[in-house]
Amino acid sequence: MPGLLDKRLWIVSGKGGVGKSTLSAALALRSARAGRRTLVCEVNTQERITRFLERPAAGPNITLIEENLWAVDVRPQEAMREYALMVLRFETLYKTVFENRLVRYFLRFIPSLQELVMLGKILYHLQEKLPDGKDRYETIVLDAPATGHAITFLNVPQVLLRTVPPGPLARDALKMRDLLVDPQVTAAILVALPEELPVNEALELHAALRDSVKIRTHAAVLNSTFPERFTQADLEALADSPELQRVARSHHDRAMLAELAATKLERNLHVPVYEVPRIFTSTFGRAAIEQVMGHLERLVMGAP
Repeated sequence: MPGLLDKRLWIVSGKGGVGKSTLSAALALRSARAGRRTLVCEVNTQERITRFLERPAAGPNITLIEENLWAVDVRPQEAMREYALMVLRFETLYKTVFENRLVRYFLRFIPSLQELVMLGKILYHLQEKLPDGKDRYETIVLDAPATGHAITFLNVPQVLLRTVPPGPLARDALKMRDLLVDPQVTAAILVALPEELPVNEALELHAALRDSVKIRTHAAVLNSTFPERFTQADLEALADSPELQRVARSHHDRAMLAELAATKLERNLHVPVYEVPRIFTSTFGRAAIEQVMGHLERLVMGAP
């Protein structure tokens, strides 16, 4: 299967707590290591990615955090200002219009405006060019919101095309929708844990992306798995050591859950499923991200 490097927008999502930010950090780092100018975007969060990579927080301004890798936390207020300036062109006009109390009151009634300007900022950078005509960012990794909010966030262009009259807002929404649904540009990576609820939510997210948002799932990542280490014979051989047998059986059971979860994802998503083993460490930082990155090599580079 072609790797992620064939796409330019990588959308990472799944149930809250499954390790989306971990995977986003590892994928962004691998893209940068491949020599691609890479921008990793968080959406109005506590900036986990820069913390995992042991770099200073980027904030709302795009910040170079290491070679070929930039980071940004996309926030509503700053994104609104950037979007308005792109449309209005002049700072004084922006202040006159968007900092007017009455205008700001009526802006609240535009459906999903905050989501629109945040998504619009991300997709603007996807189209941004250098003076020589090359893409400013060859890869954009979006650490998307968790399942339910992700659908709302990514579906904003579709909603606006159904609700706003023709004009600049509708034209921008159409451009955004076309980028998101283009399988040559955009790839969704769904993240789950080897547990029933996260796996079921990944399947629901896949169906909603396919049916409502029209975004194609490229692959799934089963995070924090336990590889099989003990056969049934091994377990029986530990009968004289009940404590060791208990630990070994617990590991065996978790490995079986991971196998069942991977099988369920593969059968229902019809895309490759990549496993990332659980990493045992007292502090989760750069070294752990490097380990995760190694397990995602085939996802990024494609099947050998």
